[in-house]
Amino acid sequence: MEFAGKRVIITGAGKGIGRVLTQMLSARGASVIALTRSAGDVEALRDVPGCTAIEVDLSNAQATRQAARQALPADLLVNCAGTTDLQSFVETSVESFDHLIAVNTRAPMIVAQEYARDLIAKGQKGAIVNVSSVASFVGIADHAAYCASKSGLDGLTRVMALELAPHGIRVNAVNPTVTLTPMAVKAWSDPKKWAGMLNRIPVGRFAEPVDVAEVILFLLSDEAAMVNGIAMPVDGGYMIT
Repeated sequence: MEFAGKRVIITGAGKGIGRVLTQMLSARGASVIALTRSAGDVEALRDVPGCTAIEVDLSNAQATRQAARQALPADLLVNCAGTTDLQSFVETSVESFDHLIAVNTRAPMIVAQEYARDLIAKGQKGAIVNVSSVASFVGIADHAAYCASKSGLDGLTRVMALELAPHGIRVNAVNPTVTLTPMAVKAWSDPKKWAGMLNRIPVGRFAEPVDVAEVILFLLSDEAAMVNGIAMPVDGGYMIT
């Protein structure tokens, strides 16, 4: 899959799946406009050829819209940014819930709105991939807000796919199991907890960022021209156990 000459917006490009995807797209000839939260990530991304980084707090709706407009024009979009906060259901705070919805669900909507409006106005085709989670399909202890935010993202993906496909813009989601990113290390540091999850994955390991990034590349590519509106588990068989 080649992406030479393509401009790709990637949110959450500073770490984990987003960082690996940025490097892979750069190696395939794409220019990446990276939206990332920290100044340190902006600086680190300067080493990636063809990458332009924009620092933005995606929990801020106005700042997110401004950054999305600044990133345009673009051929492709990956909403990869995500966050979590581990709290039991009865202890989940309104502040934590609102923050996760803002970053994991609302920010992808805002960025995709600006991207889609620009393409529709120009009569151009495109593709969007939203990075969701198997947590949208199943309940996971201490992940009430996270599960809700990712389920919301999957619902949003389906509506986007329905409404944008007539304009030539495909929209899909990928739904990884635990992926070995800094956020996952934080969420799954308890050996008893991660052992329980790992034992439910038939391939016997957690995902690496590159495992997810390869699927994203396929969904962005012309090879996936008839793939629209799916939520694709990248889970080593977790969902069949």
